Amino acid sequence: MNSKSRVRVAARWLVTGCGAAAAAYASYVAVTWYRYGEAPPADFAAQDALLDRFMPRYEIVERHHVRIAAPAAIALAAGKETDLRGSRLVRAIIRAREVILGAAAVERPRPHGLLAEMQSLGWGVLADVPGREVVMGAVTRPWEANVTFRALPPEQFAQFNEPGYVKIVWTLRADPAGPNASIFRTETRASTTDADARARFRRYWSLFSPGIVAIRWLLLSPLKAEAERRASGARDVQLPVVAPAVLER
Repeated sequence: MNSKSRVRVAARWLVTGCGAAAAAYASYVAVTWYRYGEAPPADFAAQDALLDRFMPRYEIVERHHVRIAAPAAIALAAGKETDLRGSRLVRAIIRAREVILGAAAVERPRPHGLLAEMQSLGWGVLADVPGREVVMGAVTRPWEANVTFRALPPEQFAQFNEPGYVKIVWTLRADPAGPNASIFRTETRASTTDADARARFRRYWSLFSPGIVAIRWLLLSPLKAEAERRASGARDVQLPVVAPAVLER
């Protein structure tokens, strides 16, 4: 096979692959649109009474978890300090959204860690159980190119119903699974405040949720690695061994 033939074969495979990817994406969008509003309930282990306090009913939900060889407090601390943009793929997904929606470039300081960065963007802490769980929330219009997030006091969040908005809550949570193990969980819920916001968000979620879901998955692996590194370091710190001669004194 000469070079021209190889180029033609490669081009055909590329076109075929792009076509298959486009068809798969179109199918995903159609299914997501059709099933919008049919958020599945959590299984027993994933049930979260703290989230229920702020959003007992919701239109979409995303739940992810990973088992970590580290105590819950260490896993949660690592989750709070995860670098959102540490992954090239995460940065690419965020950039793709900006390009598609025509977002203007905005330079802002980026605090270290997921929780601090989200707060700098406007998210608020709705509840915080030290060493176990933190719940974040905001109201927003995610279909806007330069999206803004508006925090609300915890006591006002559940009752907020100003037209034209989406309410979003998400949690970082670590459940003990033994003396040196835990299940790290993240859950995101969203609900709209009126029919217009529902229509806009349904369209937005159908088109952009693959990237949103991918970001959540991509954060789990580095979080697990960092939590287990911290736990291993903590276990390596031991008290000095006292010599028998000293004990006899």
